[in-house]
Amino acid sequence: MATRVTIQDIADSLGLSRNTVSKAINNTGSLAPSTREAIFKKAQEMGYKLFSYATDESNISFDVKKAKSEKSISGEFALLTAGILDSLHFSARMLDVMQEEASKLGCGFTIYRVTPRELKEKKLPASFDKNRIIGIFCVEMFDIEYCSLLCDLNIPLVFIDTPVTFSPKAIRADVLLMENRNCIYEFIGDMVNRGKKDFAFVGEAKHCRSFFERYDAFRGALVMYGLEYKADRALIGNKAVGENGIQAIYRDYLNENIEKWDTLPEVIICANDFIATDLLLVLRERGVRVPEDTLICGFDDSPQALIVSPPLTSIRINAHDMGFCAMNLMLSRIEEPKRALRTVSVQTSLICRASTQPIQ
Repeated sequence: MATRVTIQDIADSLGLSRNTVSKAINNTGSLAPSTREAIFKKAQEMGYKLFSYATDESNISFDVKKAKSEKSISGEFALLTAGILDSLHFSARMLDVMQEEASKLGCGFTIYRVTPRELKEKKLPASFDKNRIIGIFCVEMFDIEYCSLLCDLNIPLVFIDTPVTFSPKAIRADVLLMENRNCIYEFIGDMVNRGKKDFAFVGEAKHCRSFFERYDAFRGALVMYGLEYKADRALIGNKAVGENGIQAIYRDYLNENIEKWDTLPEVIICANDFIATDLLLVLRERGVRVPEDTLICGFDDSPQALIVSPPLTSIRINAHDMGFCAMNLMLSRIEEPKRALRTVSVQTSLICRASTQPIQ
């Protein structure tokens, strides 16, 4: 039986401390990019458990080797998005995995940006040729009518997050989500154990299904711990789109509603790290200190969570595993087109940093 590779083994092979390797593997510290890259490369070479499935195809639930040998699929995978998937977005690493897996199959992988005009007019991107597409992934696609249009194409389809809808007719496709609830319950429980009783939630709840689930978990956790839900502590909207069609700055919405608070909440949970960053800036302008005056938790554990001041406590999305799950859902759908539709959630984890740590 092969010996299990440990973080210490990787550290010894590179002449680094165990703590340094742990920071890279768990994305919990600031390291030079070259050091982080060297650690990831060595971890893959040594078959460390978090990386073994990136190099050993036998660990992938769908048999990619069989698919390749039988040449069962060929063509192009398309990823459609109405958002901007830059390096700060949680999906960046997920897309790397998906592209690599498509390449192993000898298939193309093309990202199509759906423009605001195409979204409004319900048109596919100009260069999109459905005749050569074997499967469609959707990221940041939250217009229900446009999603319905994609479902009508009769091409295997996987949504990575969806609009807020509870009708099975709206999204007739497989869905992949990050687990949005458990870590919010865990975090609120930890805060209650520290004596906190006054909680707030910030984030546009109807922006997408994940945001709604996080807000719903916030309300559920308050009930579970016997705390009062206060409507004014839930900043779940946004400013309306003006006549010129340009959405008002979200920070204006935050400022206007924070102004209505008689007292500052002890703990604020944000729907994602970008919202938490906006909130930090607004509070700083108002003379509020974090964590001295209030505690803040984000969601995603994006690179931004590490570079803001103070570094954000956040709930980490396992984007690497989500990439594999997305491809597995797609490939199994291609293999068995008539199987029941599935909704799959990938585990998340709570990462505590200075924004919720007590001042010594």
